[in-house]
Amino acid sequence: MSSSYATVLRTPGAVRLFSAALTGRLSYGVVPLSLLLAVTATTGSYARAGWLTALFAASNVLLSPARAGLVDRHGPRRTLPPMAAGYALVLLGLAAATWRPGVPYPVLLALAVAAGVLAPPLGPVTRARWSALLSDPGLRRRAYSLDTVAEELLYVTGPLLAGVIAATARPALGLVLGAALVLTGSLALAASVRAVGPDRAEADSAATGGRSRPWRPPARTGLPLAAAAGAGAGLGAFALLTVVFARRHGQAADAAWVEAALAAGSATGGLALGALDWRAPARRRLAVLTAAFAGALTLTSLAPTVPLLAAVAALAGLTVAPTLTTAYLLADELAEPGHRTRAGAWVNTCFNAGSSGGTALAGLLADHLPLPLCLALAATPALAALSTARPRPTTPPDRLPA
Repeated sequence: MSSSYATVLRTPGAVRLFSAALTGRLSYGVVPLSLLLAVTATTGSYARAGWLTALFAASNVLLSPARAGLVDRHGPRRTLPPMAAGYALVLLGLAAATWRPGVPYPVLLALAVAAGVLAPPLGPVTRARWSALLSDPGLRRRAYSLDTVAEELLYVTGPLLAGVIAATARPALGLVLGAALVLTGSLALAASVRAVGPDRAEADSAATGGRSRPWRPPARTGLPLAAAAGAGAGLGAFALLTVVFARRHGQAADAAWVEAALAAGSATGGLALGALDWRAPARRRLAVLTAAFAGALTLTSLAPTVPLLAAVAALAGLTVAPTLTTAYLLADELAEPGHRTRAGAWVNTCFNAGSSGGTALAGLLADHLPLPLCLALAATPALAALSTARPRPTTPPDRLPA
């Protein structure tokens, strides 16, 4: 396993790309909790802080394909620096506005939305660069696996940093750290593109005439987008239902052990996906992984205690990172030249939208249905995604529409 990932990192430009991407993306682990804590401290209202954080996340996720489309059209070297600079400046503005009480709430809302609009799509750009650096499918799969696992670890490390900063200083300092990280990482990522060689996005854009429709998913990417949405919905629902389960079987805080088991399983599965040789094509592999994720999630409905729920969550976690990694790989494979960054951004958007929807729906169901049934229903979005795995029938030549 170590030698396979070492081969990826020995590729010229890989370490520089990976380190720059991790630096910038750590900001996205630090900022959400820092923003929530800073706004709570300055307004004294959890409700206002929650609405503001939700608007920040929504504007970020919904406009990610549009920003990725700009990257596809003009290349990372031209688009990442201004996006990162604008995002960092708005974060510094939010830090200043939440340093002390007194700033009107609408001003905070406007700054939060502006931050979400400007956030650079570092994840999709990084995966597109892996595709440009690595022509071998096996190495590309390892790179995507390593990237997905590292990203998950960043979303664990980031909130921990934000919590330490809030406990020892001011929550607003977490926003300052987020600004520094995203600016440093984005500039280094843009520089790595220049250092490694020509920007593939610029060449692809020229080949397609610069055409980009960021508001529409790239053609033929139905399965990876559906699989990402199904996985997100299942995980979002499971996260909320885990808290309900833990509260009914002891303490709500015990849900953290279930989440930790899920994360550990996901990291293990993600590394295994890249280390092993897979002969099945990405489309078939994604369908199998999505079905396995749905099956494991269904088994959580049978768990009678928190430790057993954690064990089943670890089993389900084995399929999480592999499913997302394969969705990214298949989207990149199916996307037309000049649309690869946008394809990856749409996978992100579908996953996050599914997570939000799954969490909201699970909250409604948990008040009216038995908890085991709710846990079983959490697997239905992933099962529904399998319907897109069927090849579309072709129309016979003699029956073509007039």
